[in-house]
Amino acid sequence: MAKNNLVLGIDEAGKGPVIGPLVICGYMIKEADIKKLAKLGVKDSKLLSPKRREHMEKKLKEISHDFIVLSIPACEIDRLREVKNLNKIEMEHIQKIVNLLTPDKVIIDAFETNTKKFCEKIKQGITCNPKIIAENFADSKYHVVGAASILAKVQRDREIKKISDYIGEDIGSGYPSDERTIKFLKSWMNNKGNSLEFVRHSWLTFELIKRQNEQKKLGIFFKDVLKGQETEKKEE
Repeated sequence: MAKNNLVLGIDEAGKGPVIGPLVICGYMIKEADIKKLAKLGVKDSKLLSPKRREHMEKKLKEISHDFIVLSIPACEIDRLREVKNLNKIEMEHIQKIVNLLTPDKVIIDAFETNTKKFCEKIKQGITCNPKIIAENFADSKYHVVGAASILAKVQRDREIKKISDYIGEDIGSGYPSDERTIKFLKSWMNNKGNSLEFVRHSWLTFELIKRQNEQKKLGIFFKDVLKGQETEKKEE
């Protein structure tokens, strides 16, 4: 590949959380400049501290040829999931990034086990003709994908903080495995209802907490009914 050819790395942050957006980043750089990413210490964003990721963000943008960061809010994910699954949603946004940036080569952190089939699906929705490489855990193998993962993670963390600041409560990371997130959801939904535009209502986590709260309220209702019946009997 010529040194001036453009290489595009694509990765996402926030596919599994119940709170907040899914962020997908396409990071494009000249082939000759990839060594700058290695020198900067670029790696899978999960291996870097939040402070280190934020420190790298500005430099990564400066040395890139171009980049795109797409943020899909929770309410939009819910709307799209009525007609397609999350993999399809993410794939369509990846295709959009490729079509907008028209690289010579694309390296994608594949989210399907069959990477060969994954590549074919990607090709079906793009109008340019780059060389496509799709691998599982590509963010830990290719610096350009690592750069995309860092920008995506920084943006998602930023949006989670905005949500937390807006409602004035700690919402945690937004992942179902985070105790702070579950604690927040249970408390908020129990006291203030289910109208949360930044929460993915189509997630099982949300549905389970909603059912628990409904059952709890139903239990309180029947308990009050029984108390009322007992009071009526005493007054007869």
